[in-house]
Amino acid sequence: MKISTRVRYGARLMVELGLHYGQGPFYLKQIAKIEDISEKYLSQIIIPLKKAGLVNSFRGAKGGYVLSRPPAKITMRQIVSVLDGDLNLVKCIKNSSSCSRVSACVTRGLWDNMGNTIRNMLDSVTLKNLVEQCKDVNKTAVSYCI
Repeated sequence: MKISTRVRYGARLMVELGLHYGQGPFYLKQIAKIEDISEKYLSQIIIPLKKAGLVNSFRGAKGGYVLSRPPAKITMRQIVSVLDGDLNLVKCIKNSSSCSRVSACVTRGLWDNMGNTIRNMLDSVTLKNLVEQCKDVNKTAVSYCI
């Protein structure tokens, strides 16, 4: 199992917005430069985050993006789910009709338990936790701590 680039970059984007929470809108161009990520790619990632209500946008000279709520109210599971889907490791967990062996499969429970462990761990980590860790790692250059 691998974490997609979309999720990794989305997490970095959200941490950057968390670092600037309460300071007004922040441009994607600034985040792209700080995080060394293509602005074009970030503009694709921000769309589902906005649609899910995790981010708000503002137009105009003082426009940009802000978190829709405090970093403590956003979990990593919310971010990962928005960007990568339901976090089920195998199709048969969500849709038992996707496999004819569901009733006889001894590994299905393993994959389900593993998925639950991942979901629980992601639920336990808030954006605030990551922002605080980021600030602790490097107090002088907080933007490069992810």
